[in-house]
Amino acid sequence: MKLAFRLLVPVWLGLLATGPLVFAQIDRVTGRAFATRSEVFATQGMVATSQPLATQIGLDILKAGGSAVDAAIAANAALGLMEPTGCGIGGDLYAIVWDAKSGKLHGLNASGRSPLGLSLAELKKEVAALGREDIPPYGMLPISVPGAVSGWQALHDRFGRLPLKQVLNPAISYAEKGFPVSELIAHYWRLSVPRLRDQPGSFVKTFTIDGKAPAKGQIFRNPELAATYRQIAEQGAAAFYQGELADAMHAFFKENGGWLRKVDFEKHRADWVEPVSVAYRGTRVWELPPNGQGIAALQMLQILKAYDLKAMGHNSAEFLHLMVETKKLVFEDRAKYYSDLSFNKVPVAGLISDEYAAERRTLINPERAARRLEAGNPALQHGDTIYLTTADKDGNMVSLIQSNYRGMGSGVVVPGLGFVFQDRGQLFALEADHLNVYAPGKRPFQTIIPAFVTKDGKPYLSFGVMGGPMQPQGHVQILVNILDFGMNLQEAGDAARWQHVGSSEPTGTRMTDGGVVELESAIPWETVRALRRKGHRVQYGNGGFGGYQAIMLNPETGVYTGASESRKDGQAAGY
Repeated sequence: MKLAFRLLVPVWLGLLATGPLVFAQIDRVTGRAFATRSEVFATQGMVATSQPLATQIGLDILKAGGSAVDAAIAANAALGLMEPTGCGIGGDLYAIVWDAKSGKLHGLNASGRSPLGLSLAELKKEVAALGREDIPPYGMLPISVPGAVSGWQALHDRFGRLPLKQVLNPAISYAEKGFPVSELIAHYWRLSVPRLRDQPGSFVKTFTIDGKAPAKGQIFRNPELAATYRQIAEQGAAAFYQGELADAMHAFFKENGGWLRKVDFEKHRADWVEPVSVAYRGTRVWELPPNGQGIAALQMLQILKAYDLKAMGHNSAEFLHLMVETKKLVFEDRAKYYSDLSFNKVPVAGLISDEYAAERRTLINPERAARRLEAGNPALQHGDTIYLTTADKDGNMVSLIQSNYRGMGSGVVVPGLGFVFQDRGQLFALEADHLNVYAPGKRPFQTIIPAFVTKDGKPYLSFGVMGGPMQPQGHVQILVNILDFGMNLQEAGDAARWQHVGSSEPTGTRMTDGGVVELESAIPWETVRALRRKGHRVQYGNGGFGGYQAIMLNPETGVYTGASESRKDGQAAGY
């Protein structure tokens, strides 16, 4: 008995000292410290999404001869039905596609623009009438043209193999017959209904069962969305932007005090753009240029690459202090510069340059948290959301992100169409001299960002971490976990995360108090205490740390590795 006690004492002392990660070490017979489950391996194709049924739909499309793009569209359509708390065709879409045939990356910006008939003066007048100083998160005012369907069309035209009707058929079938709602989605659905039930249109009729959000495991049907998908499947994006769907949206907005008109839909276009990149630890990390926030991840990596992060220790106080202070610096630039490139000369190349990173790096005090910072002056050089990723047997890979912005968006549902409109326009600033100030026909600042990594000019990693301002912070954490700390693909997503909130924003708000650092519970109290001594306000967070999906390609074996977010309902699967 005494011997048994002596053997147990060191184990329990170890648990008290190191916290929950020790349990992972004990429970995982492979000895992998952070992983909740194993990586997924396959050779013919891989799909990773935040809902298992959507993942299976993507795999079925691949098995039927579809491309990675076909699988991504099919899975996205399914998620618009099954996870309306994060995405849908009332929202926007961005994608990065690796085309194996050309050996090149292609970027797509399928985000929508503000109403042509709404001026800044009129918008400010309506905002003031609501007793606000900023654009509201719900109702008609934050709605911009949904770009997702144009994104599907552009992707399919360029990289699709199967007919669009075949690609959308699985989602149509589920919408008509119903599907069981998964656990985390049911949770967010339940939170969304009370704040959106009174918005114009048919939100309650479309998205509730007897006035309540569907519970986990409950069958939910959306026959109206099935009918909308069917029109898109038969007529393409024209049905949405020029046809009967556009007519219905025009009439509804005109009758209910909204500002979108058919001309806004007719003039909309998705744009192919050149991804931008920086070198990091023997790889090139790729993001899309603004109006999104992807280059924030690149700016952070440029600053961080001068440090020996591994020597600091993963999630140590020294490490987290550096990461948070780097984020604060970059987000000042994000607040000032990130905006629609069609309206502004944004110094993208300067922001992600080595020279600018070296200049900004000198502003980090290793012993003290900054309370207030200013944006830099880079040279002008020329040069809740869902994330999913797919890969096919030919080596094509898709990194795709799509969103309503804030949960179930504006809450506005055109009766009979089955989807909710995004509220992305809330991210415009109202100050006339701000680069991100509202203007008719302008794209607002966007938070959604897909990412891609190449190595020696070949595809290496397609990944993303959804979740508002968490996204660039999440991208950096994933890459540092893999490239600096040697974690495998699943471990990199499962390891405890941090996020800093309260930075200056592209809407015009300023950080004056240093913001707040939120940590997951696996980060020990000793680290919290050390961060507070450096002047950080620190708290443990409950959710909000993003949603990760990833596919990695081994160029020597051709084997795909998949990983999925353990904090969500999702699944990575291959064949």
